[in-house]
Amino acid sequence: MLRDLVYLFYPTYCVACDNPLYKNERLLCTSCRHELPLGDFHNVNAKKIEKVFYGRIKIENGASLLLFQKNGRVQNLIHNLKYRGHEEIGEELGKWLGEKLIQNTEYQDIDIVVPVPLHKKRLLERGYNQVEKFGVEIARKLNAMYVDSVLKKISYSQKQSKRGKGTRWDNTFETFGIQNESVFKNKHILLVDDIVTTGATIEACVHVLESIPGIKISIATMAITE
Repeated sequence: MLRDLVYLFYPTYCVACDNPLYKNERLLCTSCRHELPLGDFHNVNAKKIEKVFYGRIKIENGASLLLFQKNGRVQNLIHNLKYRGHEEIGEELGKWLGEKLIQNTEYQDIDIVVPVPLHKKRLLERGYNQVEKFGVEIARKLNAMYVDSVLKKISYSQKQSKRGKGTRWDNTFETFGIQNESVFKNKHILLVDDIVTTGATIEACVHVLESIPGIKISIATMAITE
């Protein structure tokens, strides 16, 4: 009865469509869970993330859980995660994608899950790395380590979302560094991020990481632009 009263006076809302949630729903309403556009990465003909990086970097596999559409539900979802403090969205998406990845033999040999890092100044501004819980949950599902202490962002730049598409490449390369690289030596790592647009940030990370002997790199993201 108390829970019903709390729900009546303090309803919660879907983080994708902003409609009120029923008391048996969490974060996402039933409609959004069924209607969010999925990336269908398991379909060879739909591996959009691999097509983005074809000829630019060498990756083993690529997976994106959702398709990002301008002014759509996925955009609202990512916005709530990055700018409104809803870290739990990353956790939920990590569980969702992790359950799909563990069923795919191409991801069952992942040793380490690595988040695309934020610069320490950006981390201080936001208070959290939006892909941390996403990566932690995927690592748990894959029975892999989660390591955020090796790949580091070493320069501070303006938010990618405020740049034009053509300028997102600028000031991106050579902004990442590695320390204690022996942790990744001869390992298959899964690099995780929130969204792929031009792919410049992930490409910069891979160029730094690929210098480590014996490393194999796969990619998993919450979303990819159509």
